[in-house]
Amino acid sequence: MAKQKKKKKYRGFWIFFKLQLLLLLILVGAAVYYFAGGYAKTIKQLKEEADTLVAKSNEDFFRKGETGLVYDKKGKLIKTYQGEKDSYYIEYDDMPLIVEKVMVSVEDRKFYKHKGVDYRAIARAILAMVRDGEVTQGGSTITQQLARTVFLNNEITWQRKMEEIFIAQNMEKKYTKSQIMEFYLNNIYFGNGYYGIEAAAQGYFSKGVKDLDLSHIAFLCAIPNNPTLFDPVTNKKNTLSRRDRIISGMYEQNMISYAAAQEAKAEKIKLKRKKGIEKNNYVETFIHYCAIRALMKSQGFEFQYYFEKEKEKKAYEKQYEQMYKDCENSLYISGYRIDTSIDLQQQEKLQDAIDVGLSGFTDTNEEGVYQLQGAGVTIDNTTGYVTAVVGGRTQDFEGYTLNRAYQSFRQPGSAIKPLLVYTPALERGYTPESMVADTQIADGPSNADNAYEGEMTLRTAVMKSKNTVAWRLFEELTPETGLAYLKTMNFSKIDAEDNRLPAALGGFTVGVSPLEMAAGYAALQNDGCYREPTCIVKIKDSQGNLIYTSEESEDVKKKKQSDETEGIRIYKSNAARMMTDMLQTVITQGTGRGLSLGDMPSAGKTGTTDDNKDGWFAGYTRYFTTSIWVGYDQPRTLPGLTGSTYPGNIWHNYMLSIHEHMTPMSFVPYIEQKDIVTDY
Repeated sequence: MAKQKKKKKYRGFWIFFKLQLLLLLILVGAAVYYFAGGYAKTIKQLKEEADTLVAKSNEDFFRKGETGLVYDKKGKLIKTYQGEKDSYYIEYDDMPLIVEKVMVSVEDRKFYKHKGVDYRAIARAILAMVRDGEVTQGGSTITQQLARTVFLNNEITWQRKMEEIFIAQNMEKKYTKSQIMEFYLNNIYFGNGYYGIEAAAQGYFSKGVKDLDLSHIAFLCAIPNNPTLFDPVTNKKNTLSRRDRIISGMYEQNMISYAAAQEAKAEKIKLKRKKGIEKNNYVETFIHYCAIRALMKSQGFEFQYYFEKEKEKKAYEKQYEQMYKDCENSLYISGYRIDTSIDLQQQEKLQDAIDVGLSGFTDTNEEGVYQLQGAGVTIDNTTGYVTAVVGGRTQDFEGYTLNRAYQSFRQPGSAIKPLLVYTPALERGYTPESMVADTQIADGPSNADNAYEGEMTLRTAVMKSKNTVAWRLFEELTPETGLAYLKTMNFSKIDAEDNRLPAALGGFTVGVSPLEMAAGYAALQNDGCYREPTCIVKIKDSQGNLIYTSEESEDVKKKKQSDETEGIRIYKSNAARMMTDMLQTVITQGTGRGLSLGDMPSAGKTGTTDDNKDGWFAGYTRYFTTSIWVGYDQPRTLPGLTGSTYPGNIWHNYMLSIHEHMTPMSFVPYIEQKDIVTDY
């Protein structure tokens, strides 16, 4: 028995020894890899840079943000970005103690114990990432968040994380906890252009932070985690929900009593934004959106719209939200110079066309917003840039301006047919003169006019918007193939449930936006090549250094046959030209009859959904592409609404106005090809 115990003890010793030896070898290997792989040099450089940044900083450094400037296509200043840090900076001694308590409770419970970095929190975040396969926990302290906000760019790299850690450590050596808290509360972003807790208090409640109670302060402190998701103006329910979680957390940490927690959560929050506050219009909200995405792209972010697994989607969305938040922060304080493609004259004309076209409808909802709405987008076909974007009717009212041009998604009706049915069919051997059958389909769709005309050319079927023909072609093509075209053009709301035949007629789970439709039709005009719709031409930093451009170099352009063939190839050029030729017939003889632009050749398609709930017209000339949507925000029937009525008339009047004095330019003709298709 004693021998067995001795053997076990001996065996245990050798196991322990081998484990220690293995650990030592791993550490030695890691050290060799660290130095031989060049990481030691990189980290040394990062530390030196962090040392320099913090050494040069002073208290004034944390008070000021540079003003960003935004220009239209002619170089006219149309918007400024300026966080109100100078006006609303509040000293630590003037800050209510409860503000600090709330922020520590929700962002960094060990703020007073660590020296800039909470290594246990980082370790937990790493373990959670390994366990879950994605980032599920944050590891950044308040000091690290401040370092990231005021010193660093938005790259998601291990180098930036290391530099963030070095900066945080240096800040803790140079500044007191009180100073760091002061800097933090005055520099974090609270949405809607408000930097710092005092600016947020004034902006949302027209009061100083001193005059706010626990409930209101927790409400404000709920915002910085994700200023878009917890925006009090657009997502107040989300903000309130997070406020309640924060208050509950404070009670669990014994910061407040149970009674105080219940009272704070029960309190009603009513925003009282300052009168005369500048409210972003449709141009400004779109520029804001495009500029943030441009900055994200400049930092190497890759946009994605479709995912094989839900887990992959959630991981992407978290990464997107963080990067979007960081880039939005920098937009207000970095002093960027932003050149856009916006044409203010076109913008005014598009807004006027929508306002006049819908002027007969004056009913409003509970918030005073017009119930019947319209939206439109124009793209310059030479450059591919957005030149005008209108997200609704002109109206002054309290509340958020929804930009329906890119934020609303609706059923497109027959306006989608050229993009996912007809042009793909033309790629596969059909021609405008191919004979197709307009006959009833068992368990299939009916035509809008309930008429069936038998054999006809594909041109006639498009001209008369025959649902039966589109259905049969889509069935032959397969929904999966047809939808792939839309996905390649970044139609962002195509759902797995859309993989069915009704999609041929615009029957989607969610829908499409006017921006997406304009970009899709612009691809037809652009010989089948898609260009991502944006209004951002270039972004420079405050020193004039180029940090983003969507323009290609002259060398690249010279290699291409024409500027009009830039972009991602979606359709074969001859198929796109045939589609354009048929869409000209729609305007001269078909469902868009009466919407001709006179001597200016034009092509387009109407779209009307079931029960006349949505009306669309999307069309183009060689110069410009414009899509128009008309409908109610809460879908309901509008008697008389079709693609050719309100949206068609708006399109027609607007396009006439912007083509005035322009030389008529014909579309590129298609090449005749043998019709190899005789039936289905």
